[in-house]
Amino acid sequence: MKKNLILFAVVLSVAAGCRNQDQNLAGDVEIPVTVEELKVKSIEEFINTTGTAFPKGEIELKSKISASYFLEKNPSTGRLWQMGDKVNIGDVIIRLEDQEYVNSVKMETNQLNLELMESELKKQQSLFEKGGVTQKELKTAEINYENAKTTVATSKLQLEKTRISSPIIGVIVDLPYHTQGTQVEAGLTMVKIMDYKTMYMDVQLPEKYINEIKPGQTVKLTNYTIPEDTILGSVTQLSPAINADTRTFKGTVSIDNHDLLLRPGMFVKADIVVNRRDSAIVIPKNIILSRQKGKTVFVVDRGVAAERIIETGLENLTDVEVTRGLARNERIVTGGFETLSNRSKVKIIK
Repeated sequence: MKKNLILFAVVLSVAAGCRNQDQNLAGDVEIPVTVEELKVKSIEEFINTTGTAFPKGEIELKSKISASYFLEKNPSTGRLWQMGDKVNIGDVIIRLEDQEYVNSVKMETNQLNLELMESELKKQQSLFEKGGVTQKELKTAEINYENAKTTVATSKLQLEKTRISSPIIGVIVDLPYHTQGTQVEAGLTMVKIMDYKTMYMDVQLPEKYINEIKPGQTVKLTNYTIPEDTILGSVTQLSPAINADTRTFKGTVSIDNHDLLLRPGMFVKADIVVNRRDSAIVIPKNIILSRQKGKTVFVVDRGVAAERIIETGLENLTDVEVTRGLARNERIVTGGFETLSNRSKVKIIK
């Protein structure tokens, strides 16, 4: 029995020694981590929303007379106008020919009559100054001249119906096909033009943000078709009323689309910047560990990881501002922190 007790004690002693040796070996293991040196930079806090982008200017031009259709050439390209072409104010896109209609306008006759009435008015004014005509005769000449001016202006408007020209700067987005010289009826859509250098979108915003979002705030807009580009806009209008069914309020965003990256009708993701801090210590949000004692991260100094309790300020989807607990130029662990404990030895791999 005594020999058995002695043997059991020896086994326990050897086992304990092995455990201590294993712990010492474990304590010497260097855990691979990646680190980032802390620099001050800016951080923005924003509210996310989505919406559809619409053009600020849009016009649909229709034929006003029944006439023969002729599509004109784009002076910039030398070919017939087509969808996607940019147009300027006054560019003639389509010509409508009807000689009978043009003759009925009597433009030349009306222009000659205007010149005659102008000459007669000058004559009557000269005679009136010399006492040669009455004031009534002068007034009659003035009325005839004004009537002639109105007739010529009306004739010009009537002739304008034979030309489909752009009243805005924009892009042709629809151009229904008609064979050259074919007869088209009045009231048909000839061309649709949009000006989308400036766009707008209506958004529905959660009720809880009604005191945070204000007109004039910057909005950053993106679309999956242009992942590398961010387009800027601003909040222009906000409704003070809350929709009782959706618990949201309406806002309008103006979009600066000078390079025409966004297209009318695109679904857009919008980040409304409600707060910004410059020269702040900013770290990735996903490296913060939630412990009982608070938010913690690991910093590396002389090959050892030290646990650091931090306090945070502004944050967005990816980053967070650290207001206390970290200093500029410290090296913070950004990868491999999941297995660390305070005073762990580490090996920096990046």
